[in-house]
Amino acid sequence: MKRADESASEAAEVRRFWQRLGLPGLVDIHTHFMPERVLRKVWSYFDSLGATNDDLIWPITYRTEEAERLATIRDFGVRAFTSMLYPHKAGMAEWLNGWAAGFAHRTPDSLHTSTLFPEAGVESYVREAIEAGTRVFKAHVQVGAYDPADEVLDSVWGLLAEAEVPIVIHCGSGPVPGKHTGPEPVGRVLARHPRLRLVIAHMGMPEYEDFLGLAERYQELRLDTTMVFTDFAERLEPFPRRALPRLAGLGDRILLGTDFPNIPYPYIHQLEALERLELGDQWLRDVCHDNAARLFGL
Repeated sequence: MKRADESASEAAEVRRFWQRLGLPGLVDIHTHFMPERVLRKVWSYFDSLGATNDDLIWPITYRTEEAERLATIRDFGVRAFTSMLYPHKAGMAEWLNGWAAGFAHRTPDSLHTSTLFPEAGVESYVREAIEAGTRVFKAHVQVGAYDPADEVLDSVWGLLAEAEVPIVIHCGSGPVPGKHTGPEPVGRVLARHPRLRLVIAHMGMPEYEDFLGLAERYQELRLDTTMVFTDFAERLEPFPRRALPRLAGLGDRILLGTDFPNIPYPYIHQLEALERLELGDQWLRDVCHDNAARLFGL
């Protein structure tokens, strides 16, 4: 947890970053706001990682109450952010969506976020969320341990494609592979729904190049930067430098994500990690603000 003076100093650094680029602020599409008891279970999970693997020691940098977390991200100059939340079993998603709707109502600078799970009634509550004005969905294949190509979800993907609602999907095999992680299940979904606006969380870490390939094939597929290129991620799952030209070529479909508050380093480090790729200021402007501003009509 940061001291007040450290927080103020970092906020000034973050603001200098986007002000130098001539931006009105940042848009961070991968941030986590959840019911407090759920978030504390998530933090407990990250706390436990280092007990079995020193490489995964994961201190939560912004372990504060919700009001303080909101003040912090606003001090950074993040003008729009999400409340990424996700179920690990059936029967949770609709309840989480109710909480997220309330959060969006009291937090106007957040993008109303919803989630889903392959279960009876999923099409009904997804439709209700869309009608209620949700702006983005979160799907977590790893935590939910489900196949995104499950036939129960087929009509849901069709509904979301028709509504043009983006879905941030954690489907890469990092930090721990799951039965249904990796590019192949997502490829089957996209073959049936090529206009689906999937945003691949963490750029599909560690299957970066496979997911870049899907983005080159499907024009509505996007990738977020969450944790990628940071020292923490590079130590565990380095991004292949041979793929940087492909990343530059997809500059209009890469979106800033950070995993705030659940990150083991300061927020500014994600921004510095993007800058040191040396892909140019226009690429940074697109990634850190303009691409998401276009996607969400900000």
